[in-house]
Amino acid sequence: MTNVLAAICVALGYALSQPILFNVGLFALSGAITNWLAVYMLFEKVPGLYGSGVVPSRFEEFKAGIAHLMMKQFFTTENIDRFLSEKEGISQIDLAPVIDKVDLAPSFDALVNTVAQSSFGGMLSMFGGTEALMPLKEPFIEKMKASLVEMSESEQFRNLLKQEIEQPNVMADLQTKIANIVEQRLNELTPQMVKQIVQEMIQTHLGWLVVWGGVFGGAIGLVAALVQG
Repeated sequence: MTNVLAAICVALGYALSQPILFNVGLFALSGAITNWLAVYMLFEKVPGLYGSGVVPSRFEEFKAGIAHLMMKQFFTTENIDRFLSEKEGISQIDLAPVIDKVDLAPSFDALVNTVAQSSFGGMLSMFGGTEALMPLKEPFIEKMKASLVEMSESEQFRNLLKQEIEQPNVMADLQTKIANIVEQRLNELTPQMVKQIVQEMIQTHLGWLVVWGGVFGGAIGLVAALVQG
C-alpha cells in the first residue's frame, strides 16, 4: 500500500505538473522500495549483490549463537540450582506420568515367587498354587502405582531428589545431557528452516521499515521541493 500510494503521488504530480506532489511521491517511493529491497535481501540471495541472503548463509553462526545462549545464559549451574532451591521449582517435577508408564508386572511376579518359595508355599499349593494369586495382579499394580505417586509427591522424597540432583557430578551430567539435546535439535536445522524461524519472528515488524521509508522519504521530498521552490 505504501508503494502504491507513493506511485499514485508520482503519477498525479507528473500528470498535473505539481512538482511538490511529484517530489514527495518520488522520494517516498524510493525510500519504500529501498527498505523493501533491504528486507528482501535479508532473507533471499540476490545475484550480484554482496551481503544479500545473510540469514540463510550464516545459519551455522546462528545455530552456534543459539547453543551458546541456551547453555551460557539459561542452563547454567547457577540457574539450575536456583530453580531447584525455589519451593515451587522442585514441586513442578511431576513423576506421575513416568510412574504410570512403568511396567510393574515383574514386581508382582517377584512377589509371587517369594511367597511360593517361603513357608507359605505349601499352604498356597493347597489353594491352587501361584495361579490363585493371578486375579490380584492388576489390583496390585494399580495400588503400587498409586503408592509410588503418593510417595513421589511427599516433601521428604522431593528433598532427597533435590539433594541428589544438586550433587556436582549429577549437575555436570545433567548439563551435558541438556547440551547434547540442544545440539542434536540444532543439527536438524537447515538454512531454509533458519530463514523461516527468523522470518516468523521479525518479518511482520520489518514490514514497518517499508512504511516508514515511504513516510520519511516523502517528508524529505517535501522539504527538497520547498527549498527548490
